[in-house]
Amino acid sequence: MQPIKRPAGWVAITVLIVLFSAPGVFAEDELRIYTVNYPLAYFAERIVGDLAVVTFPAPRDVDPASWMPDVETIAAYQAADLILLNGADYAKWMSKVSLPRSRMVDTSRAFRDAYIRESEEVSHSHGPGGEHTHGGVAFTTWLDLSQAAHQAEAIAQAVTRKRPDAKERMDRNLLALQRDLLEIDGRIAEIARLDPGRPLLASHPVYQYLARRYGLNLRSVMWEPDEVPSESLWNELEGILRDHPAKWMIWEGEPAQESIERLRALGVESVVVNPCANRPAGGDFMTVITENTRSLRLIFGQVSGDP
Repeated sequence: MQPIKRPAGWVAITVLIVLFSAPGVFAEDELRIYTVNYPLAYFAERIVGDLAVVTFPAPRDVDPASWMPDVETIAAYQAADLILLNGADYAKWMSKVSLPRSRMVDTSRAFRDAYIRESEEVSHSHGPGGEHTHGGVAFTTWLDLSQAAHQAEAIAQAVTRKRPDAKERMDRNLLALQRDLLEIDGRIAEIARLDPGRPLLASHPVYQYLARRYGLNLRSVMWEPDEVPSESLWNELEGILRDHPAKWMIWEGEPAQESIERLRALGVESVVVNPCANRPAGGDFMTVITENTRSLRLIFGQVSGDP
């Protein structure tokens, strides 16, 4: 049998076909942007449109703040054109790996003097993310929607440096996003003014910037939505209620029915205000914060069909 003769350029052509048909291969002029949480991914998607592929690779069932990506995912971050950081000590895994500093963008750098620093650190474990710590610098910066607007601006500036010819388009998209964020910022401020100083509870210490921005009188415990608290935690809560007579507890996610019922027996109702650090099962960031606004309306006694 005679060997099959290939055209002279066959090998090179084959390599090109494989490269351009492989998943994860990008057009030459298409930016690759990786983020450390979902809010930054949402902001970037709104701003850049089809100029970039925005990737937030954390699984849906983890807390991105305490997640540790695998080696393959870290390599993808290292290869990105831009790596969007939250700042405020968010995603501590980044201090354990080598990443190209010239491509890293700290989106909260402009207001780092306004970081909230906690006086006490507490570590605990839950979910696939494993043990993590609360304390030090509070990191859910985007829950103050005015800060979220600044983070969006930092993203637009970083992408503009990479694609200056698209500045006008990105400025337009940024303004639309900031308008949406600040509209809801105003709504929440208006709701909170209905009863300033009302005592509230939070199931987890992640609402510091929300409380500061909107003047919420908030005390936090260390509870998880999917776990019924131990007797010692219930005793601790009863002690808090003696000098902080809250009628509502804010949860990160839907709490266990047993927790709802036992809180109700203490005169405390439950409501979800989702920090939205990870990609939601349905809708997007604006959907979630609009629903959060409805939850706050319920707390402050202003119930209507409007968001």
